Amino acid sequence: MKKLMTAVITAASLGLGGAAAQADEFVRMVSGPSGGSWYPLGAKIMQVLQDEVDGIATSNTSGGGVSNIKDVNAGDAEIGWSYAHTAANGMLGRGKFDKKHENVRHFATLYPAMFQVAVRANSDIKTFEDMAAANLSPGKSGWTGTAFAESILTAHGLNFEKIKANGGTVHFVDYTESVALMKDGHIDVFMAATSMPQASFLELEQSPGVRFIGLPKETQEKIIADNPGFISGTMPAGVYESISEDINTLGIVTNMVVHKDLSEDLVYQMCKSFWANHGTFAEVKGIWNRVKLEDALNGAAIPLHPGAQKCYDELGVSKPS
Repeated sequence: MKKLMTAVITAASLGLGGAAAQADEFVRMVSGPSGGSWYPLGAKIMQVLQDEVDGIATSNTSGGGVSNIKDVNAGDAEIGWSYAHTAANGMLGRGKFDKKHENVRHFATLYPAMFQVAVRANSDIKTFEDMAAANLSPGKSGWTGTAFAESILTAHGLNFEKIKANGGTVHFVDYTESVALMKDGHIDVFMAATSMPQASFLELEQSPGVRFIGLPKETQEKIIADNPGFISGTMPAGVYESISEDINTLGIVTNMVVHKDLSEDLVYQMCKSFWANHGTFAEVKGIWNRVKLEDALNGAAIPLHPGAQKCYDELGVSKPS
């Protein structure tokens, strides 16, 4: 009842109370914190869907990548934002999930973030194996990038506890603090899963100067096999001044999921409207320009909803091999 009232109140606040009252079905979205990109984009998406898809009223409320999977799985929301690997972990019941969340289905892949690892330009660290006793900052506890860092270290026979046992340190701090620590010489390695170029790495390039570390192709492939939802990625030459040739890395993708019990026709209509209004969403946040129809199934590691499948078949989109 609380969720239902939230939907009605949200719709009414947008001047849509009449539509909400007459709608055959509520479609509730859980997006992200009000200060981030997900929330305003989610609000606009749901407004457009309500305007263009017959018989629905919509709402958008704040959430997070893990909690959104739980809400959609439980039927407390019909559509949610997350990450492809988080959705996969939810379905498998691992990581932050203590049981299998099997009611979620893939709707769309949005934009990617690449895992980036920098050391000081004069550092002796050349590979991940060289980080066995390093001082590093992988991000704050609970951040997606931090979990990403641990997955990659695990593939190299390391983890945070081993690094500390070997005499290294692990600082679970945000980007601003990581930059300060590297400038002061208190960390050797700064890791982050984020867009490129990212302001923190740009700042460190200027002072004290950094060098980026990539992954051998075979290690990249092994980590992807062990972590559904991860994708292969590249830090292209020139994305940072210090990168003169492409560097292999890994990526994650933001995605949207829907509840499996939504009707095929409804999801089909939502999918068609969603992609037809790409330019409208880009006006809300510039990051939407990185969302591409041809990537709509990239990184998808859970089943695709049949309604979305019908939509993508018509649009000529298939999952990368």
